[in-house]
Amino acid sequence: MDDFEPFSQRNDAFSRAIWDPAVKSEKAKAFFNSYRIESAPRRGNGFSQRDFALRNASWLVSDIISSRSAAKGVREGFQGVIANDTPVAPEVVGVESPAAMATEIKHVARFFGANLCGITDFDQRWLYSRRTDARDGSEQSNTLPAGITSVIVLGHQMDEALVDTYPSALAGAATGREYSHEAAVVMQLAAYIRNLGYQAIPSMNDTGLVIPYALKAGLGEYARNQLVITPEFGPRLRFSKIFTDLPLSHDPPRKLGVAEFCNICTRCADACPVKALPYGPPTADMPNKSAIRGVCKWTSDAEKCFGFWAKLASDCAICMRVCPFNRDYTKPQHRLWLRFALSRFRKLALWLSRNRGKRMKPAHWWPKA
Repeated sequence: MDDFEPFSQRNDAFSRAIWDPAVKSEKAKAFFNSYRIESAPRRGNGFSQRDFALRNASWLVSDIISSRSAAKGVREGFQGVIANDTPVAPEVVGVESPAAMATEIKHVARFFGANLCGITDFDQRWLYSRRTDARDGSEQSNTLPAGITSVIVLGHQMDEALVDTYPSALAGAATGREYSHEAAVVMQLAAYIRNLGYQAIPSMNDTGLVIPYALKAGLGEYARNQLVITPEFGPRLRFSKIFTDLPLSHDPPRKLGVAEFCNICTRCADACPVKALPYGPPTADMPNKSAIRGVCKWTSDAEKCFGFWAKLASDCAICMRVCPFNRDYTKPQHRLWLRFALSRFRKLALWLSRNRGKRMKPAHWWPKA
């Protein structure tokens, strides 16, 4: 659209909770503090000390990366740029076939533990106009080395049983585990590429918006619940990315039929406790400054969404749990359902999903003594 503007990282809801009075609050402060176990503020099913203990432990590897340069006044990972641990090898491995190299990169990505891997061209539009320091909300320039041509997008599957317990601190372990996994995987794959003699910049939530790159890389299709729906795992994924100049062939975007299903399904919007998700067709409306300008899509009210997270002192993914695409696609009956959902029989698929998405009591996840 003509009024498109690149998004500033400072305006995402997490960053705004640091500097913006419209989002910053004592509850937001308690939310961040809850990731230190001595500050876990609630008790009860799904919010006991052991639930918070598992959630916080699941973030450990990601937190180690974030804190490893704290003595230098630098925060890495999650929302901060990850420093390169491996220099670019002076001897360059020649690439005769970008398609063969793309296959190799996907093979290595799976070896390191990524569940999905897609590759797309570098698109400047989806870089943040400015980076932000997660400690104080201050802004910084956002640049990448010259010559970047590709973005490798990695998908990391969240635990299905834990997702079924949203909203709870216990369910937050599904999020934390994948951030810890992706921190390791994205750094290892970037190190591999740098050892081949090419630039590779590992990235989690920093540097640019990952969802547009995931869509361009053909990993899935955008949904009403603001998530990428994939044929392999539905919406249960976290994404990371690598910016590189390694010669690679690119995957095309895929038109699956998810948008047509979402047009007749409002399960996520109906289930949202604070009504942060939209009804109706995609629009360019901006509920607040946490939305990107000039993109026609389904857009949530990030202020309402994060406000509920702060109230819980944990993340919420009810919209993921209730999504009809949230299924185990290793089972034939769910693969058959997916064929219906992505076809002209989508209304039948929606009807067949009427009893799915019920919350599992968090206590049922734990083994019985």
